[in-house]
Amino acid sequence: MEKIIKILALTNHQILISEIEEVGSADIGEPDCKLINPFLITKDKTLEPFLNGYTKESTLMMGSDKILTLADPTPTLLEKYQDILSPTPIVTVETTKE
Repeated sequence: MEKIIKILALTNHQILISEIEEVGSADIGEPDCKLINPFLITKDKTLEPFLNGYTKESTLMMGSDKILTLADPTPTLLEKYQDILSPTPIVTVETTKE
């Protein structure tokens, strides 16, 4: 399944970038959006983990009523987000014995 990465404008005026999945909820009012690796976009366009300092969870649930709109990120912002999430390459150094 292809990842869907969107910008989310929240009702509390925060702007997030996150992979999202819609989740069918059985009960009205239950959270129906799964946010995977959500990051807060600050005023200077830096990215901070959402709820940084409050939780280390990388998957959060949110009600769609908290989201004003969804939009596609700019290529620059998308690249910045993907760079943060990409694993650091492991460099191996071979030593030769003489």
